Amino acid sequence: MSQNRWLATGNFFTSYRQEQRIFLTHLDRLIFICLLVVLFVWPLCVEVSNKQMLVIDNILIAIVAILGLNILTGFAGLISIGHAAFVGVGAYTVASFSRVLGDSHLLLTHGWPLMILAAGLIGTIMGAFVGLPAFRLKHLYLAIATLSFQMIFQWTINFMTFFNQGQTISVGRVSWFTGQIGRNDHYLFWYYVTLSIVILFSFAVRNLLRTRYGRCLVAVRDNDRAADAMGIHPGFTKVYAFALSGFFAGVAGALHAYLWRGVGYESFTLHQSISYLAMAIVGGLGTLIGSFFGPAAMIMLDLQVENLSQVIGKFLTVTMDLATAFRPLTFGLVIVLFLMFEPRGIANWWRIARSYVKLWPFRY
Repeated sequence: MSQNRWLATGNFFTSYRQEQRIFLTHLDRLIFICLLVVLFVWPLCVEVSNKQMLVIDNILIAIVAILGLNILTGFAGLISIGHAAFVGVGAYTVASFSRVLGDSHLLLTHGWPLMILAAGLIGTIMGAFVGLPAFRLKHLYLAIATLSFQMIFQWTINFMTFFNQGQTISVGRVSWFTGQIGRNDHYLFWYYVTLSIVILFSFAVRNLLRTRYGRCLVAVRDNDRAADAMGIHPGFTKVYAFALSGFFAGVAGALHAYLWRGVGYESFTLHQSISYLAMAIVGGLGTLIGSFFGPAAMIMLDLQVENLSQVIGKFLTVTMDLATAFRPLTFGLVIVLFLMFEPRGIANWWRIARSYVKLWPFRY
C-alpha cells in the first residue's frame, strides 16, 4: 500500500493484513464517520412525518434481512426462495410470546432486546434445519427445498389456531430508560434501534469475509469440488450459511413485529420472498454495499409507482386499481433489465463512481 494513507491511489499491498483492512485509507474512515454522524443527527434537525419515518424504518429492516440473504445467496451461492419464511419465524417468535404472556408483558415491553436476540436464535435453528438438505442437494434442487419450507410455513400459520390462523397478533409498546415509547416517538425510536443493528451487522459481515469462514463461503460458491479438495467441507459450510442467514432474518422479523406492533400472515408470503431476492439482485449479489442499495431502490420504486398511479388515475376514467396493475409490471421489468444490462447490480455503479473519484486526477 502507498505510504500516504490519505490519498493512496493504487493497491500496493505488501501483506495480507494490509489488504484485509476495513478502511483502506484514512479518508475512507473519515467519510464513514461523517456519514454515521449524519445518519444519527438528521432526524433531530429535520421534521419528518410518521409516514415517512415508517418507510425509512421498513428500508432498514429490509437491509437487515438482505444482509442475511446476501450471505446465503451472494457469498455462498445458495438460492433461497423462502427468505420471507425465515423473517416470519423471527416475527412469530415475538408473536408467540405475546400470545402466551400477553402483549403488555414485562418481557416483551422491557426485555425487547432479549426478544430480538431470541428471535434471531430461533431463526438460526430453523435456518440450520432447512440447510440440512444442502449435504445432498445443490442448485435448483436446493432452491426447491427452500420453496418447500416457505409453503410449510404458510400452511402452518394459516391453519394453526395458536397463530390466530394468520390474523394479526398484537405486540405491545416497548419501554426505554425514559419510560414507555409513545405514539409520536415510536417510529423515531425504532429508527435508531434498527440503524444501530444495521451498523453492527454490517461490520459483522465485513469482518466475516476477512476470516477463513467467510473465505470458505466464497470458495464453496465458486467451486465446491475444489473447496472440498482443499479441506473445506461443502455441506457444513452451506449449513452454517443457512444458519447465519436465518439469524439475520429472525432479527429482521422481530424488528418488523415491534415496529408494526403486530404480526400478520400477509407480510411473509412467497411474494415477499421473491421481493427479497429481487432486492439482492438489484443491489448486487455478493457485495456488502448492495445490501443497502437494493432494499432502498425497490421500496422507493414501489412508492413511486403508487404515486404515479394516482396521477394517471386523475386523467383516465378507469375503475381498476392502477397501482395493483403497475406494480407487477415494474417489478418484473426492473429485474429483467438489471439481469440483462447490469447483472452486478447498483453496487457496480458505486464501484465505478468510487474508482473514478479515487483516480481523479490520476494521482500516481
